[in-house]
Amino acid sequence: MGMDQMMQRRAGMAVFGMGVGLGLYALYRLAETDALTGRPLLVVGVFVAVLSNGVLAMVGPLRAVRAALGAFMLGVGVAALAALVSLRYAPGDDTVISAFAALALTVLALVPLPFWVAANGPGWRDYAALFTQAWSIVVRVAAAWAFVGVVWGLIFLSDALLKVVGLTVIGDVLEIGIVPWLITGGVLGLGLAVVQELSEYVSPYLVLRMLRLLLPVVAVVTAVFLLALPVQGVSGLFGGLSVALTLLAMAGAGATLVTTAVDCDDAQATASPVLVWGARGLSLMLPVLAGFAAWAVWLRVEQYGWTPDRLFAAQVAGLGLGYGVLYALAVGRGAGWMARIRAANITMALAVMVLSALTLTPVLNAERISAASQLARYDAGLTPVEMLDPWLLQSWGRAGEQAVAALTERSKQPGQEALAATLSAPGGMEAGVDALAGLEEVLVLQPPGAVATRDIYLKSLADYDAMTILRACRTAMPGGGAGCVMLVADLLPQLPGEEAIIAHRGADGYITYEGYSMADGVAQQRSLAVTGTLPQFDEGIALIRAWQASPPALTPAPINQIAVPGGGLFLYP
Repeated sequence: MGMDQMMQRRAGMAVFGMGVGLGLYALYRLAETDALTGRPLLVVGVFVAVLSNGVLAMVGPLRAVRAALGAFMLGVGVAALAALVSLRYAPGDDTVISAFAALALTVLALVPLPFWVAANGPGWRDYAALFTQAWSIVVRVAAAWAFVGVVWGLIFLSDALLKVVGLTVIGDVLEIGIVPWLITGGVLGLGLAVVQELSEYVSPYLVLRMLRLLLPVVAVVTAVFLLALPVQGVSGLFGGLSVALTLLAMAGAGATLVTTAVDCDDAQATASPVLVWGARGLSLMLPVLAGFAAWAVWLRVEQYGWTPDRLFAAQVAGLGLGYGVLYALAVGRGAGWMARIRAANITMALAVMVLSALTLTPVLNAERISAASQLARYDAGLTPVEMLDPWLLQSWGRAGEQAVAALTERSKQPGQEALAATLSAPGGMEAGVDALAGLEEVLVLQPPGAVATRDIYLKSLADYDAMTILRACRTAMPGGGAGCVMLVADLLPQLPGEEAIIAHRGADGYITYEGYSMADGVAQQRSLAVTGTLPQFDEGIALIRAWQASPPALTPAPINQIAVPGGGLFLYP
């Protein structure tokens, strides 16, 4: 490429980047002035974002016209799905789409890009092209954004320097609303053009080689985890979705590292025996990690029914199982396992796109499935009326509102007085008065005679916090017993009165510890200082039971302070 062509290309990319900045600024102004809101803003914004991102990411490997054509078609498709999923919420609803729908749209905006580049080259199923283009896009975009950060750092530094001599010209120009958008877009386009020119130097292979070094570490950690399960037990795995997602994140990291080891073909794949055997071992362990995660998700669904976050976790678990099983089968069949893993990656990438698209259609309407599940559980007597949360249902769009309407009709029938009270209470199931009355009945108190102190601190609770603790108290722990306890003791002798600590077990299995004290006659929540780690899962349940049986003994804190005027100076343990 000649110098003139190079400069023209750089100028073209910079101008296009400025155009993207101008378009996004126009959308920002339309939204700020309420000229474009709700569903129209969502659809236009998604189209502009997908189109501009696609062009910027694919120009270089493709000519501008081919990149723009692919980005345009992708933008139309993703924007159409955004419009479809937004129909789950009423026009006047503050929520246009859920966070999970936004994630699905993001996946569909990014994953197809290397497929389009490969389709305009050796073919969309050519793994070497897909692998190279996917990682190249990541590296190019990251490098370009790093360049944007450097430019902005230089701008701010220059502004600060000129202000020393009383010149504010840079700051004055930046205060013009459109200028930062134009600078960011133009610099990003210029950076992408330069990175593409230096593709031989700014390649993904440095990143891939470095990631490979992590493979043995992840393989060893995963092996130690799986070997420790028979000794430590599996109860901690099923405490909640956060544990399941941790397992899935580890499985995803493992699959990524195996992919870097097998590379785009056998010639580029690792030849290190340590990395080869690490990739094989990790591939065989992935379905176990994903399987435990799927089991943990299913237990939560069986206990409490579907919700949008559980449905999302189940989808991720399904994808994790898909990767894990295909990887394990690839290794288990012997020679040629690297080629089979590459084929599995193409299959699973297509599965990710299909599943993401389905979640945006009525086929996998998370809000509808979740609302129907919660309503069915109430009808079957699996969810007692005091555990119903109609205000959570209402946050699930039209489907949730229809479920609440059905409950409202049912509350008018004889014998449904408790349901009617739940639906009519101010703030619904988060009504502070109802929650306080319930806490006085079920919150285990130690010592039992500290009722006056208990009532002071309970009345200081926000409605939502009171309802959260009440739910924990009314949810039996594994093996029985209320999932909460309040300890009252003189924990801060320098303050008048007694303090309190509440421990309660959440729906995800984690134990929450909260402290309360008096300050100037006002009860307030207080941060807890911890030495060591707080017990969770089985150990946390055992601790709550021990505190419920008898108040714990107080011991002096291992701390001294240096006196200073008006107080003391000390180190947290």
